[in-house]
This record gives sequence, C-alpha cells and structure tokens, in this order.
Amino acid sequence: MGNSKSSGTARSRSSGRSRLPECFAKPGPGAASRPVWLAAPATLKKDLKALPRAQANWIESQGWKAGAGSVVLLPGKDGAAAGAVLGLGKEDDPARRAMLAGALPRALPEGDYHFARAPDDGGLAALAWAMGSYRFTRYKKEDNAAPRRLVLPEGVDAAGLASIANAVTFGRDLINIPANDLGPAELEKAARELARAHGAKIKVIAGEALLKHNFPLIHAVGRASDRAPRLIDFSWGPARAPKITLVGKGITYDTGGLSLKPTSGMVLMKKDMGGAAAVLALASMIMDARLKIRLRVLIPAADNNVSANAFRPGDVLASRNGMSVEVGNTDAEGRLVLADALALADEEKPDHLITMATLTGAARVALGPDLPPFYSTGDEFAEAVLASGAALDDPLWRMPFWAPYDAGLKGKVGDVNHISSGPFAGSVTAALFLKRFVSKARIYAHLDIYGWVPHAKPGRPEGGEPQGARALFDFFKRRYA
Repeated sequence: MGNSKSSGTARSRSSGRSRLPECFAKPGPGAASRPVWLAAPATLKKDLKALPRAQANWIESQGWKAGAGSVVLLPGKDGAAAGAVLGLGKEDDPARRAMLAGALPRALPEGDYHFARAPDDGGLAALAWAMGSYRFTRYKKEDNAAPRRLVLPEGVDAAGLASIANAVTFGRDLINIPANDLGPAELEKAARELARAHGAKIKVIAGEALLKHNFPLIHAVGRASDRAPRLIDFSWGPARAPKITLVGKGITYDTGGLSLKPTSGMVLMKKDMGGAAAVLALASMIMDARLKIRLRVLIPAADNNVSANAFRPGDVLASRNGMSVEVGNTDAEGRLVLADALALADEEKPDHLITMATLTGAARVALGPDLPPFYSTGDEFAEAVLASGAALDDPLWRMPFWAPYDAGLKGKVGDVNHISSGPFAGSVTAALFLKRFVSKARIYAHLDIYGWVPHAKPGRPEGGEPQGARALFDFFKRRYA
C-alpha cells in the first residue's frame, strides 16, 4: 500500500486484518513525527495562532489562503520541514473535508507525521491518507520513493482501517493492470488467491464447458478471444446465514466486438472489469471483517474481441433462464454476461443480490465519473447505502427502475432486445434489462460505476477506483457485524 511498489494482485491483496499498510506508522515511545495542522479560510487567523509565531509569519508572508487540499510546509530551525498545514477551503461536508487529507502524502517530504489536532473523523482522514499514498508502479523501474507515514489518531480501529485500505489497493491494482497482463485467467487467479486467503470455496467454469453448464451468453461474448471466457464462483460463510451475492462484470478488454469502438473509446477499456474489481474489493472487506453472512461472488470474465466467430448485431442468443435475447449492438456485451450470472445467483433466492459494472456511457453523461447511478428494489436498503456513501465520501445517486421504459427493450425477433430502441435513458434501460433476470432475490441492486478517476483529487489518484465498495461494506458491517 502507499508508496511501496505495486506488483499487481498478489502483493496488494488483503490477507489479514493485522497487516498495516506502509503509509502508517505505529506510535511508540520516543517516536519522532512532525505535526500536520488543519486550517480553513474563514478561521485562518485563529488557526495560525496555534503555531509558533515564526511559522505563522512564514505562512502569512506567502499569502497562503488555505484552499481546499493545498499544503504549506513549515520551516524548522535547521531549515528542514518541521511540519505542514493542510487547507480545508470552503468545504463544509464533513466527509469531503476528511478526504482532503489524501492530498498530504504527495505534498510532504518523506518521514513520519501526525495530526496536531485530531480531525473530526480521524478514521476517514487516515483512510484518505492511505488512499492518497497509493501509486501504481508495477511498470516503473526508477520509482523507489520512501513512504510518508501517518501516526494513526487515537481511537482509530487500525485493523479495520488497514483492511479497507488494502482492499481499495487490491481493486485499484486490478483495474490499473493493462489487458495484456490481466485477462480472464489472471482475473481468476486474483479471485482464487483472495478466496484461498479466507478459506472460501471456489469453482470456475471455462471455455466450452460454459455451454455444457448452460451459460450461453457468457460463452457467446467471449468465444471470439483466444483467452477463454469463464464464470468465477466462490462462496464463504455459513450456509444458514443471510445470503449476500455480489456479481461483478469482468470484461477484461472491450473492443466493442463487431460494433467496433474507435481508438479513443477503446484506450481505457482495460477498466471494463472495474465491476469485478469492486466486487472483489468489497468481498475482501467483508471476509476480513468476518461478517455474519453467507457471501457468494460471481464474476463472468471474458474479452469482447473481433474474429470470424464473434457474435453479431441481429443475432438471437439463448440465455440461462430460457429468455431469448436479440443483440442490438455487440458493444453492449456487459449486460449479456451479467444476465447469465444473475440468473444463476437468483436461483438460490439471496437476501441481497448486487451487480457492480462499468455498464453504460449514459451513466457518465447523466452524472459524470464521480457519482455512480445506484438502482435498488428496496427503499430502506437504498437509503441506508446512500447514507453510508455520503458519510464516507463514496457517493452514489439513486436512479429508478422506471418500468415504462422497459417497453423499449421489446424484441422484434427474440423475447427481449438487450438495448433500447431509442437513444434515451441508457443507464435506466440497461438496469431494467438486468432486472429481467432477477425474480427470486429479496432485494436487487445495481451500481453502474465508472471505475476510474480521470483527474487526480485528494485521496483519489488518476486511475482505477472500486467505486461503491466502501459504501456497501459500511452498510453490511452495520447490519451483520
């Protein structure tokens, strides 16, 4: 975690709650660390009074305005940095204020630091530090930076914090690895390592065996690749406990198939398995916390490639639950592989069935990259998850399963077309398509995530991001700890 080199799945996988990331320092007798102060523009003069007069004068002479996420170093008597001040700007949301601590690791010299005064949410500020320390350096030879380490504030659950930080790193690494090094087999390996670390039972159905076991849509999407498609399936926890099933889209590269994407639309498609990464990050948190649930994780993994045997626009495909699916566009492959996995998941009537997927560009048009649409058949569940997301700055925005739009999915040849007949409400109609494959689960929810940070922000470096995982974990932890 943090400034250590990230070598992919194995090194960053959470394998125990006791493993603190390298960006955290354990307090001890005689341990030397430098203070970090917090300051806001409205209270800057008052905030500076807590500093030695010379350091306050230094800040005033620079005209520093305490902008959100800005950092000013404090000089010591020997000329070296003696600490720093973090600007909070005009941010009045408590969670977003705490997340500003994620700007510190990139701005500070190497060494150990502590908050001079405990932030309002010390745990979230410490997590922000860890998230801001992340660097994906698997392919960089020259990166040997020493970590900037935070002495954890008093009262922070170090083991729980480490578990979440390591899980976020795990998810980010999976998304950031390019497709030449992470295909369906490598995604399976990552899931196997996670399952093995927690004693989960795993099975995988791959290649032509998908047809034998009645997963025709997963097979159809992945058959054009020389990397065999597969369904990854692992379970953990007592069979009689409440059933939580997570389904993550694992398209390890998406060319668009015969409905070929332009280069500009294809260049980031290594992230099209972001739903699988988010599900695995969430599963890591759940198993590490040993929540009192029966967890099942399903990941349909495939490349959507072009070859002579690729599935075509206009094809009518069989699905696991018997519904015939008319293909409107091969670049909407994610909902096809999810449909088969959902049909399997629904068979055992889970209490919560959740899909996480980088599913539609329409979601980004509607809400941008930072705010994933969140659909749910359970109102109380949705409100609680939204509240968790707001409290942790892992935001979601509820969208409706708007039933009248379902008519746009009516097939002309098959039972259903997998894309809408019109240009509107693309995220909603995709969610409605998925919902057609769920009938027995008590609550179904769907997150249409982006899985990527296009421009770095405090605590969120540019690159992969398992959006929604922390919000969902907070809900389940409150319910099933």
